Amino acid sequence: MRIFVIDDHPLMREAVVMLIRRLHSRASVIELDRLAAVGPAVEQHGIPDFVCLDLKLPDTHGVSGVRELRHQFAEVPIVVLSAAPAQDYQALSLEAGADIYIEKSAGATEISRVLKTLLDDSPDSEGGPEPERLSKRQKQLLVMLDKGMSNRDIAAELQISEHTVKVHLWRLFRRLNVKSRSQASHLARTQGLL
Repeated sequence: MRIFVIDDHPLMREAVVMLIRRLHSRASVIELDRLAAVGPAVEQHGIPDFVCLDLKLPDTHGVSGVRELRHQFAEVPIVVLSAAPAQDYQALSLEAGADIYIEKSAGATEISRVLKTLLDDSPDSEGGPEPERLSKRQKQLLVMLDKGMSNRDIAAELQISEHTVKVHLWRLFRRLNVKSRSQASHLARTQGLL
């Protein structure tokens, strides 16, 4: 697994890299301090499997980095790890193409939990979303989505954070090849996954 960590603060970048290496010792982690370094990194190391991106870089403004990465890598998961409060940038980041938004203030334990969920993702099997290809957690989420439960309700029920719920839903949507809760519920009903 190849992961790009893009953050211009060396201490924060090193902390994220350490977390990733602790969670996935075989991961190849490429540290970058600006968006302009992505092109040369791809030439040297190849396309990343996922990207951890700080919003405030010397060569980005607002969510421009997210847009540029999404344009370059249509299918690569982008995790925004930002010091900016979620209410300021989360919606903008997701609209620009980020998959997950985590505040740096969430702390190492929460950030680790979210990253672990991403790192544990096994490559999708070929073929349709058969029940045996869904994890127990994914089947649980489908039932909860079908009941119309919010992320907050799901988090409370499963005793996990809302960040972790978002990561689980993101993985589920990728596995089912859908873009929304209603599409996931519809597919689950029509494919007999509930």
